[in-house]
Amino acid sequence: MQTIEAPLPGILYHKPSPDAEPFKTPGDAVAVGDTLALIEVMKSFMPVEAELAGTFKGYSAADGESIEPGAPVCEIEQA
Repeated sequence: MQTIEAPLPGILYHKPSPDAEPFKTPGDAVAVGDTLALIEVMKSFMPVEAELAGTFKGYSAADGESIEPGAPVCEIEQA
């Protein structure tokens, strides 16, 4: 199991917009470079991208939660 960590501080979002589906749900396939979440920093949205391929296991932090660098965002079971 690999934990994906926040690269910078901000507000974590699981979805690209409030009425959209989450980027990933448990059981989804993940490819290197897939967007897993967004972090809002001073009105800019920075993607959190997968660094490995595998199966998405779930988010570690809640949607809309404030997050610090190095905090766990989600987990991926490596393929």
